[in-house]
Amino acid sequence: MHTTIEPGILYFGTPVVLISTVNEDGGFNLAPMSSAFWLGWRCMLGLAAGSKTPQNMRRTGECVLNLPSVDLVAAVDRLAQTTGSDPVPAMKQRKGYRHVSDKFAAAGLTATASETVAAPRVAECAVQLEARIESVHGIAADDAILRGHIQCFEVRVQRVHVDEAILMDGTRDRIDPDKWRPLIMSFQQFYGLGARLHDSRLGTIPEAAYRTPDVERARKAAMRMEVAAG
Repeated sequence: MHTTIEPGILYFGTPVVLISTVNEDGGFNLAPMSSAFWLGWRCMLGLAAGSKTPQNMRRTGECVLNLPSVDLVAAVDRLAQTTGSDPVPAMKQRKGYRHVSDKFAAAGLTATASETVAAPRVAECAVQLEARIESVHGIAADDAILRGHIQCFEVRVQRVHVDEAILMDGTRDRIDPDKWRPLIMSFQQFYGLGARLHDSRLGTIPEAAYRTPDVERARKAAMRMEVAAG
């Protein structure tokens, strides 16, 4: 039997993403979020417009999307209620946030150099996606209270780094979903994936059929970076 309810949030379950960006002073920011979904080599990210991460993304035009596996849950939780903004925005003050200048140190994670962007990767994350910001969209334009407070970022991935341990046997460009165990956020609690429930008919479609021009675009961007580096 169904009933009608009015929950404060509708986070039914999405992967956690650690977004790394560069601050104005050249330092690094690292922020956990879970309002993300992928389409090909593009990703949509929903972020509070006044937070440090979206500010850095709008200014620099880049970021790294680091996907933590379940074994990094404690490190991710250490970043909860922290912000790179100083002073702490009033909205976050009301939720108990505090300013932390070195998010990597606070989480106990390691910043490692990226290849195509200035923002660093998280060495401990099994998946690291270097990306460029392609566009920014406001949401809730029809609501006077919410208008301007939330933005959706369309980012284009241009470099994919993965731990070899999660690659499908006998391949070099496919991740094995039976080996990859992403950290999931569901209604503000951490979860992981269980075993495969059932084979999917979609899984019979060759992965190459989903490749978009963004893959070739990413290769060219990497080549330009290598040439510039000399």
